[in-house]
Amino acid sequence: MHPILSRAKALLVDVPRHGKLAYCLLRDDRVPTAPKAALLGVLVLIVSPIDIPAWVPLMGELDMLALGVLAVTTFIAACPEDVVREHEAALQAKESVFDHDFRDTFTAAREGGGRLFDRVRRRVWRRDPYQPVSEV
Repeated sequence: MHPILSRAKALLVDVPRHGKLAYCLLRDDRVPTAPKAALLGVLVLIVSPIDIPAWVPLMGELDMLALGVLAVTTFIAACPEDVVREHEAALQAKESVFDHDFRDTFTAAREGGGRLFDRVRRRVWRRDPYQPVSEV
């Protein structure tokens, strides 16, 4: 495989897969606190408005995406192997913590959006145009 295609594959396939795995491992009580704290610290650094100057060795030259990939990969490597394998199998079976949380969030958003749409529809579309909105 061409090196550029292999890098594109890593970004498009491996990064989301590792992100899901890291999410599952963060939620697992069997993973030690130190790797969790390190990953969360890096994620806070990535989303914070503080910019690392270029004169800081290595860190200033890394792009935030590269820093995120490095942090997630290091976090996964620091987790117990049996726990990682368990979560990888659950991700493949679509029964992981990430999958359950994603389905629950999507369902809640869909139901909340439906309720909001019904309220707007009742309030706007079914009212008498000459009746004040406060009396509906």
